[in-house]
Amino acid sequence: MANKDKKNTFSSTPILDQVNDPNDLKFLEIDNLEQLSSEIRSDMIDSVSKTGGHLGAGLGVVELAVAIHYVFDTPDDKLIWDVGHQAYPHKILTSRRNKMSTLRKSKGISGFTKRSESIYDPFGAGHSSTSISAALGMAVARDRLGKFNNVIAVIGDGAMSAGMAYEAINNAGALKTNLLVILNDNDMSIAPAVGGLSNYLSNVVSSRPFNNVREIAKQMVNLFPKEIGETAKRAENIARNFLGNSEGTIFSQMGMNYLGPIDGHDIKSMVKILENLKNGSHEKPMLLHVVTEKGRGHPFSKGSHEKYHAVSEFNVITGDTVKAVSNAPTYTNVFSETLCKIAEKDKRIMAITAAMPSGTGLNKFAEKYEDRFFDVGIAEQHAVTFAAGMASEGLKPFVVIYSTFLQRAYDQVIHDVVIQKLPVRFMLDRAGFVGADGATHAGSFDLAYLCCLPDVVVMAPSDEAELANMVLTSSRYSDGPIFCRYPRGEGEGVDIKQSPDIIEIGKGRIVRKGKDLAIFALGTRVGVALKVADNLLAEGRSITVADARFAKPIDTELLQDLWKNHSKLIIIEEGSAGGFSSHCLHFLSSKGVLNNGNKEIRCLTMPDYFQDHASQNEQLAKAGLDVVGVTNTIKQILPLSKLSNDMAVK
Repeated sequence: MANKDKKNTFSSTPILDQVNDPNDLKFLEIDNLEQLSSEIRSDMIDSVSKTGGHLGAGLGVVELAVAIHYVFDTPDDKLIWDVGHQAYPHKILTSRRNKMSTLRKSKGISGFTKRSESIYDPFGAGHSSTSISAALGMAVARDRLGKFNNVIAVIGDGAMSAGMAYEAINNAGALKTNLLVILNDNDMSIAPAVGGLSNYLSNVVSSRPFNNVREIAKQMVNLFPKEIGETAKRAENIARNFLGNSEGTIFSQMGMNYLGPIDGHDIKSMVKILENLKNGSHEKPMLLHVVTEKGRGHPFSKGSHEKYHAVSEFNVITGDTVKAVSNAPTYTNVFSETLCKIAEKDKRIMAITAAMPSGTGLNKFAEKYEDRFFDVGIAEQHAVTFAAGMASEGLKPFVVIYSTFLQRAYDQVIHDVVIQKLPVRFMLDRAGFVGADGATHAGSFDLAYLCCLPDVVVMAPSDEAELANMVLTSSRYSDGPIFCRYPRGEGEGVDIKQSPDIIEIGKGRIVRKGKDLAIFALGTRVGVALKVADNLLAEGRSITVADARFAKPIDTELLQDLWKNHSKLIIIEEGSAGGFSSHCLHFLSSKGVLNNGNKEIRCLTMPDYFQDHASQNEQLAKAGLDVVGVTNTIKQILPLSKLSNDMAVK
């Protein structure tokens, strides 16, 4: 039976219950799509209230997701969602609705698009601004292979602040291949929405093979309402403004056809425009500008920021978040409060973030020192070199960024900061495992890619009091770049001094003395090592625990003493192989002291594979970096006959 013969055969039950995949959408009348969108929005809010997740962006693109899947033939037509924050409605429509309760949980579905998860996810995305490049690559592959499918990239206005997006647009304009880029403008408002008139004009223009703005303007005179169309010049001016001014939009200047802005919640207009674009013949890539409301239909209070990005579990009726109560402050808050205190006395301190003021805690800094705070957008490369320029003139810039995102600016770190020995202070939040956001957001590699750089300082606090000390130490250090990496989540619950201490660069400390075995731990693994030592002390074993404090420069004197005075040494870090422990081994090897058959050394790092989303505790357990995992390692290298089975887990 043809699709048109099966249209309108759905019963009065919820439409969403009868849509299992995009093919089912083809049997719906266009009048059903608004109700379907409403049901998807409610379903998504209910699911995320139980799991937490990136709610705001997805709520804003419900109608857009429905319209795209209604018009295009996915998965043959390739649909790439930038970042993946926007993709929850897409997941519901592509056979994953019954898995939304597992969102971001161990063995559940990812919070981002993921190639291994679904044939409807042609490209994985956790970091932003990659969609146009990937889509262009797919379009070129299609052309080379003689195929005729469509390729659609959906990118948010925030992601459009990254240089990579414009590099891709520039390349797409030069290649002149059939590619549709949909700009989801939900915050920046590059151009204001003009409502029904703009939607109407978009439909007209997308349905006709006009060659240029002037031709469109001339032929559209009679399409305007009478009061507007009385003069050809006025009509032409409106048409020019709609498609770009006389010089053209930045997108048209880069070789793309521009269309919009249109109302992203007017689903009937969007369907008509997308159908025109799907069936039309385009000599240039097309950019369709869609204006949406981020967090549309959210259950929170009007002034709530939760609607805009990520949320923890919440009560769907009241909108109140459901979160475990902890007396310990988060590392992020400790950093933020400490920096604010220091900045009160030191006017040279500046704070820079790349579109993450709340996530990094810099929103508090911005409230107090607006003229010293800079949010550069999703532009990590610029953030680093921008800070380098400040440092070269005597200011004290703090670049505050998630560990995983600094990867995007590695060349700038080396070329613009490290080689020139500029005193830029880098505070790397979310170092180590991050839990539900999974592999794309884990701060796995910073120790490996930073410790190999000459003349840098890399610190990691063992608790929140140590973090406060390291923030102050960073502010006073002026001999070159200094990095401090700290984890997501709450601290250890220790007291923080009103006035932090300055730490001597490159000096660790002994926090527990023993004789049977030594643990040289970095960062929050110190707390785990102390718990292991407490447990084993009850079983008759004496364990030394040392806090490295610095991954670079390593406290080599402390390291040699640990190796010299213990028959067994374990080095622990919450980072990939190739980082802190590798440099410790390299040092001991260069001293020729490793060739001793009576001694043994073990390195505990993150595993050599990408761990999927789960809780942080689950990820640490799987990596063997929790109390049980460290105890098991000690069991392998020490005769622990006194240990109970509960303590030494197989």
